[in-house]
This record gives sequence, structure tokens and C-alpha cells, in this order.
Amino acid sequence: MVDVVVIGAGPVGLTCGLEARRSNLEALIVEKGALVNSLMGYPLHMEFFSTPELLEIGGHPFPTLRYKPRRSEAIEYYRRVALREDLNIHLYERVLSVTGEDGAFRVNTTKGVIPCRKAVVATGFFDVPNLLNVPGEDLSKVTHYYSEPYPYTRQKVAVVGGKNSAAKAALECYRHGAEVTLIHRGEALSERIKYWIRPDLDNRIKEGSIKVHYQTTVTAIEPYRILLKGPNGTTAVENDFVLAMTGYRPDYDFLDTLGIEIQDDEFRTPYYDEETFESSRPGLYLAGTVCGGLKTSRWFIENGRFHAAQIIKHITTGEVAPLRLAERYWRTLE
Repeated sequence: MVDVVVIGAGPVGLTCGLEARRSNLEALIVEKGALVNSLMGYPLHMEFFSTPELLEIGGHPFPTLRYKPRRSEAIEYYRRVALREDLNIHLYERVLSVTGEDGAFRVNTTKGVIPCRKAVVATGFFDVPNLLNVPGEDLSKVTHYYSEPYPYTRQKVAVVGGKNSAAKAALECYRHGAEVTLIHRGEALSERIKYWIRPDLDNRIKEGSIKVHYQTTVTAIEPYRILLKGPNGTTAVENDFVLAMTGYRPDYDFLDTLGIEIQDDEFRTPYYDEETFESSRPGLYLAGTVCGGLKTSRWFIENGRFHAAQIIKHITTGEVAPLRLAERYWRTLE
């Protein structure tokens, strides 16, 4: 029997493993995909909004050639940390359920059963996209994950959304020869779009290089067009590809399987103690972005990594760890 099973090998899950080891606990990290699987799904040349020191875990410096690191640098950094620390990680092994009770859990996976005393869920939210729920969304021309602009050269591309992901995809596709139409249900683009991206997009829209439909939703997707409903009624737009940058959500089916209660609020926030991060099920903890429910902007790598110390402190001593200065700062930004 191990002391702690951590479900998810993203940056926060790795941090939980590091904190457990440094507290002399035997920890096993179980991941259904690759190491830092969510980062693998990011755009190939994505640049983080954060600086390297805000992404560091376990006290390991994050060297980078740029002020803000790229996706490939982050993946390599977390890989090196995991190997240098010799963390016990099972990759490509999906957790199906957690049975038993606090102190005597059984983590059931696609490859067997892992007995443990405690468990930590650090599964993030990037695996389940917010669907448009319209006819034709299952066509091969539709994706909820944008990787790179090159497949869309000389194609008619509809980008659905109005935040950072949609803005970046629209600009990159336009600059690589796509005919881009941006579709957003709001009256204007999000104020959260980064300050160095927003003017570029505004100018491309103003000059007509990128078409935009505000207060508009997609009602159907067909092989060679999409149907839109906006202020002037329903229109059809010629289309080759749809990039649905509509965001993501935690895997609520999995949380339900684990027996974790969900609060009755607008963000469907999983229940957890704000200081210990213990969920409604004793001995089962939540860490990282999964804690935010549908409010996916509340927790991220920069502040989610601090959850590990709170959790491991509670597991080892039953006490609440004092908030570190850095975490106090991040909490004031919520």
C-alpha cells in the first residue's frame, strides 16, 4: 500500500508528488495519457503568459531563452524535473474509480488495483471541451483544439469564441493565408484578451482582414458551410473548417464516479475545504484547476502549485499549513 496516489501528472500533480516525497510519504502518480498531458494539447508554438519563475515546481529553476517560455520548453522542463526527482509515475493508465474509505482506498485503473491511504485528484479541465451542441459538430472539419495554422492555408476558417485562444487562432490562421471569420456570442471581444494581442486583432477586424460576427451563435455545421443566428436573423457562411475555441470544463462524470459533491453555484464548483483542499469525501483531495469548476480562470499552474503543500501538510499532520506569501498574493487576485 502506498501513502498517496495522485491522479494526474500535470504540473500540479507532479508538485503533489514532490511534496509527498519530501515529507517521507510514498507517492504514486497515475496519468491516463502522456506526462503533462494537457500541455501536449496546447498549440505547438504557444507562448505562456507567465514568466518562468511562476511555472517552477519543487524549487527547480526553469531556464529559458525568452522572457516568457514556449510550450516545448515547459514540457521539457517538467520532464526533466520528473526524471531528476525519479518520481514514481504510471503513464497511459486511466483511473476508473476509487473504492474503499479514508486510510484504505483502492484506486482501480485500466491496469490493476492500487491500494493507498489517501488520494489527490489533479486532473485539470483541458480534456473536456465545452460543446456547441449543434448538428454537424461531429464532422471531421470541426476541432476544439487548435494546434498550428498551416493546415488552414487558403481555407475558409470559422473561429468560434471571443477570448485569448480564439484571438490567437484567428490571427495566426489569417497570417498563414486563411480566410478567417470570427464568431462570438457576446457584444464585444473579451476584456481578458492580453494587451499585446488585442490591438492586433482590433486592427485586423477594422481593416476587414478578419471578418467578425458579434451576438451570433452557430446553429448548424454542414460539410461546406455553417449556419449562424445573429441580430439580423439566420445566415449561411461558406466554410471549410471550424475551430471551436469555446473553452473546457472538468470531467464531472469522473468526479461523480469518485463521489465528490458539486456545489449548487453557477460554476458547478466541486466541494473542498479552502484550507486543506480535502473534498466532500474524507481522505480524497482536489488540487489545481479542477477546484475551480466551470470558473477555469480561478486556478492555473501559477497558483495551483501551492495546493500541494497545503494537502501534504494536512495528510502528514492533520494540521492546516500557513499560507505562504506567494499564495496570499495569488488569492488576492481571485
